Amino acid sequence: MAVNLPTELLRSFAAIVDSGSMLRATERVFVTQSALSLQMKRLEDTVQAPLFHRDGRRLVLTPAGQTLLAYARDILAMNDRAVSALTGDALAGPARVGLVQDFAETLLSGVLARFAQLNPDTQLQVRVGGSQELLDALASDRLDVVLCMGAADDIAAIRVAPTIWLGEDALVEQEVLPIAVLEKPCRFRDAALAALDASGRRYRVVLETPSLSVLRAAVDAGLGVTARTRVFSERTLAREAAELLPGLPQVAYVRHTRANPHATISRLADLMNAAVIDLQPESES
Repeated sequence: MAVNLPTELLRSFAAIVDSGSMLRATERVFVTQSALSLQMKRLEDTVQAPLFHRDGRRLVLTPAGQTLLAYARDILAMNDRAVSALTGDALAGPARVGLVQDFAETLLSGVLARFAQLNPDTQLQVRVGGSQELLDALASDRLDVVLCMGAADDIAAIRVAPTIWLGEDALVEQEVLPIAVLEKPCRFRDAALAALDASGRRYRVVLETPSLSVLRAAVDAGLGVTARTRVFSERTLAREAAELLPGLPQVAYVRHTRANPHATISRLADLMNAAVIDLQPESES
């Protein structure tokens, strides 16, 4: 006997993941927290597997939840496309996208080109900024979809990547390590300084900037080393040099969408997801 996955339960499930909690998800699907909990119980009964487990106050996806999430997004996207095709429902206004600059150059051109082909009548507005700035804009309804960085265990993670040291090998040999960082708030800055402090490695900040472009130029010019993922720069340290520096935590590539997104926004979010998933594994090694 075939098992049907109700779209309303899948939409609530995706809303919990995208918002990060049951409470915030209620603002997206317009049901009470108790009703949302019951919906998730029904969904878990339907798939015969737990979807979340608690880590302190946080909800974390189980392996079954991670598997279901990918299918849920596909099912919801297809549902929304079918409704849009049948009703002729067009997006009123532009599609508003927020990206951290890491992705602005490496992924955006391909995503935009594909989206423009699929949606020739839709205007795109793109904002590049820090993760927290973009999430604040999403929460205040100034953006529709955001692609940013998050903690490795973020339930909205598309994929997880290692944080690595980037720069010239010769800089690592200096007694006092020259480093370049972004201004606060920045999770990479915090991770780099915490790792260096914990290891006792002496360092000095030779560049502090709010601009990721300036940071990249400084690293490429050999001014200092920095911590980021490989999507930021190809200027990785040789293994021997990297082993002289402390290890760094992993980071997640995270996508969030506004509550009850239009089908056009869902299609854009799907393209962004696919672009991140399609990043070559060797680009993160």
